[in-house]
Parts: sequence; structure tokens; C-alpha cells
Amino acid sequence: MSTRYPVLSSEKVFQGKVIGVRVDQVRMPDGAIGAREIVSHPGAVGIVAVDDADRLILVRQYRPAVGEWFDELPAGLLDVHGEPALEAAQRELYEEAAVRAADWQVLLDLHTSPGMTNEVIRIYLARELTDVADGERHAAEGEELELTVRRVPLDDAVAEALAGTLTNAAAVAGVLAAGEARSSNWKGLRSADAPWPARPGR
Repeated sequence: MSTRYPVLSSEKVFQGKVIGVRVDQVRMPDGAIGAREIVSHPGAVGIVAVDDADRLILVRQYRPAVGEWFDELPAGLLDVHGEPALEAAQRELYEEAAVRAADWQVLLDLHTSPGMTNEVIRIYLARELTDVADGERHAAEGEELELTVRRVPLDDAVAEALAGTLTNAAAVAGVLAAGEARSSNWKGLRSADAPWPARPGR
């Protein structure tokens, strides 16, 4: 925490199942005090899963907050106590896409909207994919009952992001990062267990 912006007080005004909202009174560099409404979030993981045919997995899911269907990466919250981020990503890929991967690397880390939330998401690159057998698949519930999965050539996904038809922030970032990483033959990426300063220990 910057000493130039000390938090003088903090009031929790809401705590839900996933997120919380607090109001911090922050002293500005000129001495003024400003109220900042902040959404606390457990963090999340997302997966750019690329198969041997250079196609990545997108899931289509309804999002009530916006009232629309979105194409997204397989992703999920860090809401299992003590679960490492990599294990959360492996679980989400299995649950949402019925896929496992043998090769994992960190693609990028994102602060999704630091002006109002501490939400962070780690995007993994997953390769060497295998499909989960029908009898071993996860039983969906809630919005996931209508979740659909498609495999899209990476070049097409990049084009969708640039055309504005793929707009989920994590998906856009992950797709564009994957296109860049592929251009260097996937060299220089961080290991799957690389430290995550925004979520130490995960």
C-alpha cells in the first residue's frame, strides 16, 4: 500500500457469496480525503487451451449481469479454500470443457478493473489436450447446463477479438496473448507454478 495514499478508515457495506463491497477513506497527496468504493474479489483463473490443430476452446455461457451470451475461455473463481491456482485451472478445464491437458504454462496475469476492484485473473496456456470420457464428465448445474463448447482456429479467434465480436475481457487478452506467444513458438512463457504476487500462495 502506497504511503502517498493511506487508507484512514474502511467500512464494509456488503458481503455476498462471492464479492464484497467496502468504502475506503483515502488521503490524497494534496491532503484531501476521498471515498473510494471497492469491490473485493477472490480472484480467478482462465485457460487458453490449444489443441494439435492450432484451435482453442471457447465456451458460450449466459451472463445475467449483462443479459447476454458470451464466448469466453474456460474459467472459474478461486473459491475453493487452499486450492492452488493451477489446480483450479485444471479443474475448470475439466468441468467446463471436458478436457485435460498435459502441458501448462502461465500466459499472462490481469488486473481486470483496478479502478474499482482488486479482482485478478491468471490466464494459463494449456496444450497436449485429451478429451474426458463421457462417463467421467462433470455434472453441470445452473447456467452451465446450457454452456456450449466449440474449438476455434486461433487466427479466427484473434480476428473475432479485433472485430469486436469476442468481448469478454479475459478472453480477448488471452486470445491476443496466445497469438503473440505462438509467433515465437511458445518460447519465453512462465512456468505453470510461477509466483503470482497479486495472490501469494495460490
